Amino acid sequence: MDRFDPAVALEELNDETRLPNPVHVRDMMLRAKLDPNSATELNRKFTEYQKMFGEAQSLGRDILQKLAK
Repeated sequence: MDRFDPAVALEELNDETRLPNPVHVRDMMLRAKLDPNSATELNRKFTEYQKMFGEAQSLGRDILQKLAK
C-alpha cells in the first residue's frame, strides 16, 4: 500500500473512518502537479485540516486518559 496515494488514503478513510496524518497529506500535495491558484486553495484547506486534526487528537487523548484511569 502506498501511503502517498490519495486514492488509497480516501479508500482507507471511507473503509476505516480514520483520517490520514497531515504529514502524509502534505506529502501528497507536494507530489501533485497543481497550478498556483489550485495549490494556494489546497494549502488553505490543508492548514484548516491540520488545525482540526490536532484538535481531534487532543480531544481523543483526553478521552483515552480518562478511560484509562
